[in-house]
Amino acid sequence: MAITAQEVNKLRQMTGAGMMDCKKALTEAEGDFDKAVDILRKKGQKVSASRADRETKEGVVVTKVSGDKGIILSLTCETDFVAKNEEFGAFANSIADLAEQNNVSSKEEIMALPYESITVGEKIIEMTGKIGEKIDISHFEIVKGEAVVPYIHSNGKLGVLVALTNVNGSDVEEAGKDVAMQIAAMNPVAVDKDGVDASTVEREIEVGKDQARQEGKPEEMLEKIAMGKLQKFYKENTLLSQSFVKDNSKTIAQYLDSVSKGLTVVDFKRISIG
Repeated sequence: MAITAQEVNKLRQMTGAGMMDCKKALTEAEGDFDKAVDILRKKGQKVSASRADRETKEGVVVTKVSGDKGIILSLTCETDFVAKNEEFGAFANSIADLAEQNNVSSKEEIMALPYESITVGEKIIEMTGKIGEKIDISHFEIVKGEAVVPYIHSNGKLGVLVALTNVNGSDVEEAGKDVAMQIAAMNPVAVDKDGVDASTVEREIEVGKDQARQEGKPEEMLEKIAMGKLQKFYKENTLLSQSFVKDNSKTIAQYLDSVSKGLTVVDFKRISIG
């Protein structure tokens, strides 16, 4: 049957797919719009499967904060051209909104959420077919605290959530943003030394011993030297012990305490794309 330009345009407006893809789908569906939409979605599934081995090194990081809880996720794609597209950014934010509204706790739960007449996972497949690039929710994290402050770096590819406690009614938005920017710049491994993974501690001790041994230090001194190096590692790589970038006469712990007595960080999440 003959498919008119108006029908093709209508399907294009409904789905955002290309003109030729819409015409082929309508022809195959014999003019049935619902069937044509399904055909386009199936095409998206095929595109998604064929690009499964592609790397998604571009994309955007988005955050949503509500009360004492914040979520941060990255929606990734293959090229910077797609990442900078307004529709792609809006899609990422709409997924984050759904995740926040439905109080999900995992990427799998996000993928199963209803999105328009389908699920988020199916919508991602649909978008993959539309743009011809692999799309994925690469990271999803949650933080909770008395106050949660977000930060998105100017390129949109790096985001931080920081959770604070002992707020005591103070306005900690600026302090939280300062600390979030510190996390973005310095990439600490944990809030404090108690949060450092045991395997990391063991590795740092062994590296410290090997360095001291190569410097010709006696065997009986290696443990003590390694422990000294470990303390330096904590100072440089755990958030509360780091020197505050804006005023290196203070640690982050001292800076927060100067804002409000006892104010501190209980958790943070940092997501970077690329």
